Amino acid sequence: MHVSVVLCTYAEDMYNHFREAADSILSQTYGSVELVVIVDGTEAVYDQVVADYGTRDDVVIQCNEENIGLLESRNRGASVASGDVVAFIDDDAVADERWIERLVRAYKDEEAIAAGGSMTPLWVAGKPSFLPEEFHWLIGVTHRGFAEEPGEVRNTFGSNISFRADVFEALDGFDTDIGGRKGDRNLQGGETELCARLHDQYGRGVWYEPEAEVGHKVFDYRTRPEWLLQRAFWQGYSKRAMEVLVPESNTEESAYLVDLLVRHMPARLSNAIRGPSLIEATKLLMLFVFTSCVGLGYLYAFTQWR
Repeated sequence: MHVSVVLCTYAEDMYNHFREAADSILSQTYGSVELVVIVDGTEAVYDQVVADYGTRDDVVIQCNEENIGLLESRNRGASVASGDVVAFIDDDAVADERWIERLVRAYKDEEAIAAGGSMTPLWVAGKPSFLPEEFHWLIGVTHRGFAEEPGEVRNTFGSNISFRADVFEALDGFDTDIGGRKGDRNLQGGETELCARLHDQYGRGVWYEPEAEVGHKVFDYRTRPEWLLQRAFWQGYSKRAMEVLVPESNTEESAYLVDLLVRHMPARLSNAIRGPSLIEATKLLMLFVFTSCVGLGYLYAFTQWR
């Protein structure tokens, strides 16, 4: 089974991070891997990628004529990929050396049509003590309460997801209007929408393999309270929009909210009472604050998405 990994990039100041992501793919333990690099309209970055990787037979490099966005760039990468499986990773991520090996295991052992793994935090600027693990999804990593064992889920993160190439093609790839629909730059959910169509057409979800790990770099700005609060608000907004665009897409969020209210919050409260500490009390408080911000974003979206 041949695997193509699509890696999109565009910013010059991210180039060193891009190289770390690219090198993590090229050093996989699995033997049949192709790296497809799509530079989103930045010629200087394209020239550097060609200089560094252009002589390799296992790297395909293309540059968009202009900046067209991540989802359309991913679709272009998939269209030129030669693999039986097409996987996606971002330029601020680093794959574990056995990432592809473990994804392939899901395709072979579980006969998966799509597979993904866990996202682990790489704290570039240090771990914020106030951020509860239940809300790690705000920084693009797997949160407490997500599936802990292998099995089918609706979707995994876009920086650790893969599809059988024929399935991805049959689905027409990512909907490039997500994030741009009605000029709405705050709308997110490309993976959610695609995987909802996957389930609609094939009756199956994404096979989650927690040992297929990708590290996600958490830069300084992503640890600031004001950024996280804004992120929570717009995530709530996006969840309502996804309900309108893909009515069956909200089941996992509903289950997570119930789990948060009936299990995680009481457990946090119990810990704070049993062994009082400022960190535990702060995390408990932030659970309520982030949940409220998500709720406010969700309610605001009712004025925009009906």
